[in-house]
Amino acid sequence: MTVKKLAACILLIFFIFPWPVNAVDEGIDNLRETGKAFASVARKVSPSVVFIQVESRAADSSVTQFSSPFGEFPFGDDLFKRFFGDQFPGRPRFDDPQRPRNERRTQGQGSGFVFASESGLLSDKTYIMTNSHVVEGADKISVKFKDGREYNAEVTGSDPQSDVAVIEIETDEIPALLMGNSSELEVGEWVVAIGNPFGLSYTLTVGVVSAKGRTSIGINDYEDFIQTDAAINPGNSGGPLVNLEGEVVGINTAIFSRSGGHMGIGFAIPIDLAKTIANQLIEKGEVTRGHLGIMIQPLTADLAESFDVKPGKGILVAQVSKNSPAEKAGLRQGDIIVAYRGKPVADVGRFRNQISLTSPGSTERLTVMRNGKLKELMITIGKINEETQYAQASSQSTDKIGLTVQTLTPQLAKQFDAEPGEGVVVTAVQPDSIASVAGIEAGSIILQVNHKSINSAEEFQKEVGRGSQNKHLLLLVRKNGNQRFVALSW
Repeated sequence: MTVKKLAACILLIFFIFPWPVNAVDEGIDNLRETGKAFASVARKVSPSVVFIQVESRAADSSVTQFSSPFGEFPFGDDLFKRFFGDQFPGRPRFDDPQRPRNERRTQGQGSGFVFASESGLLSDKTYIMTNSHVVEGADKISVKFKDGREYNAEVTGSDPQSDVAVIEIETDEIPALLMGNSSELEVGEWVVAIGNPFGLSYTLTVGVVSAKGRTSIGINDYEDFIQTDAAINPGNSGGPLVNLEGEVVGINTAIFSRSGGHMGIGFAIPIDLAKTIANQLIEKGEVTRGHLGIMIQPLTADLAESFDVKPGKGILVAQVSKNSPAEKAGLRQGDIIVAYRGKPVADVGRFRNQISLTSPGSTERLTVMRNGKLKELMITIGKINEETQYAQASSQSTDKIGLTVQTLTPQLAKQFDAEPGEGVVVTAVQPDSIASVAGIEAGSIILQVNHKSINSAEEFQKEVGRGSQNKHLLLLVRKNGNQRFVALSW
């Protein structure tokens, strides 16, 4: 290539392709627009976000009259007591057991936001949604808005099981935030958290939706969390998680942290769940939950193999309570629930939430897999109460086996609340064995081995021997009245 041709090519590239500085300018412009979008969200949402302060009374077992300028005594206080007696300044004075305990006041804080209820809204009241744990045990609640207005608030209703609460103030001048649709959220979508972390009012943090449908976290009884990397810190609890349209998609609730501060993992209650709870609290002062009367557990790979189905395609029924809605509808132990209302079921926590939010008395369609065949059941949802708790069992996979069992004598049956000849009792579990890792404990009753009922220690040993050929066992275990399936593989 001649020098002239080379120069022509360079000139052609110069005119066809923009200089990198143009690309940088465009990138900065895009960032400016993004920043303006976040600022717009803040302007739209902040006036309806509140800083909540809570006061409560608690009994104090001891009162310190003086404090030592040196901190705690390096040799303990016995040495000083020998020379100065009980009244030495800096030594705590403990209450006399005969004297009434002194009362101390504690303070807490959190966040909340104004919302409009579907019904029950009074013209002279404003409802504020927050977390149940923010207002739990409160004797006095005050809320402060960004414009400086402060109000005393009363608890309309609180549901600790979902960690949702509603408080109310005597005014109708505060605009309510728009409610979004948390079911339409997508992983990777921008979200904004607004609240009062560490008492720093009206703080805005930005992130994305990291995951949806987080259950079995162990924070609440009923969980279906949105996971986000938007910074959520102590004091953010109860504040709104909003999308770029300024619509509330969740309530900021908890963080995963080893230090007490933000580590990139925060959890928010989906607004679809929260507003359903909140409206019930306003209308009835409590939450009415649906009830089936079953114990359920995840369908792990080992359990799926035992039931000859594909893993992840449903959840397993471990126990059906007597005279429960499930028993009346024909649901059986060992059934695999694959669909509810025609939609697939694959997660224990999510199914549990669906049932709990179904109105008691309504009749719903349940699809189960039984002995390899699909079966449709119409079930009338019951009402959960203190006597009819809806629970879930857990399941673990293991590598090796080690159990000692004993036939149930009348004495043992009475001790373990069982019937003589109904299963065997576990008397010992070898440490680090397959049974130990699977969570089987001494005192558990084993009712079945590989779907076959057993009535004696001899029958148990016989069935275990048969299953050992395939290095796989499926046990039905009962402990404290609750039953679950346990798959053992090695």
